[in-house]
Amino acid sequence: MLNNVTQVVKTKLEQNLALAKMFYKDFRLYDFGSYALNRLTPKKGYSVVENIAYGLRARQRLDIFTAETPREQRPLIVFVHGGAWLHGDKKDYRFVGEAFAKEGYDVAVINYHLAPEHVFPSYIDDLSLALNYLNQHQSKLNIRTEKIVLMGHSAGAFNVMSALYHPKPYTLHCRNQIQAIIGLSGPYHFDYKDDPLCADAFDQNIPYQHVMPYYFIEPNTVKHYLFLAANDQIVSHTNSRDLHRILQEKGNHSQMITIPGTGHVSIMGSVSSLFSRYFQTKKQILTVLDDALKP
Repeated sequence: MLNNVTQVVKTKLEQNLALAKMFYKDFRLYDFGSYALNRLTPKKGYSVVENIAYGLRARQRLDIFTAETPREQRPLIVFVHGGAWLHGDKKDYRFVGEAFAKEGYDVAVINYHLAPEHVFPSYIDDLSLALNYLNQHQSKLNIRTEKIVLMGHSAGAFNVMSALYHPKPYTLHCRNQIQAIIGLSGPYHFDYKDDPLCADAFDQNIPYQHVMPYYFIEPNTVKHYLFLAANDQIVSHTNSRDLHRILQEKGNHSQMITIPGTGHVSIMGSVSSLFSRYFQTKKQILTVLDDALKP
């Protein structure tokens, strides 16, 4: 009888553990952080239009934050979220749109298709489609695309870099209008074979040398700003160092900027108006934006 009770208890514990693992998979720590940031993000000083369809599929949606007092020439920041290509949603990044719209920038925050149902290059396909949509419909959207800055965090940083540096270059109608790329804690040069975090986002039969933007750098006039979190325990700094080196070897502009006191997730959260005064992240981003967009 006692053995039967013990087995029941053991089985129940195993079931609870399995449920806890499923819960953790779908609700990571940064979800709670983003939820809290967005709940407390100011609603004044900008306007936002949500869930604009840039394609026909459900995840092909974007939000546009319009500056109440726009800068001259109305620069547009296109932001792509991270999440190991498996996770994340634009609704969790209202604090990013607010942070830069209040500084006079228009900001587009996009969704894209996620793994494991969709693997590389589907999420780069989505970004290319979104960029062409923004460029084609700028009047209707009340934005301007003469000066575009691509910005991404983690997997999103890979995406924005791959929009330009890809094994099969995309037809981007706004390519010449892209002034800068800002990558925060980006994985630009790594072997995803059997990677425990993101293996499902890539075809395991394709070598990483045929995918990583590091291998497809071409000379251009785009300014590259590679932000590193000083305490990043997820993405190795070698990713940015390797990309920085190859960009410079090709004659391209590249600058690495390390943000002290931040980790892989907190470097993104630190741009929020709630915390930006305590960190250098937003200040440094605004500095490089001024550098990239100066006449």
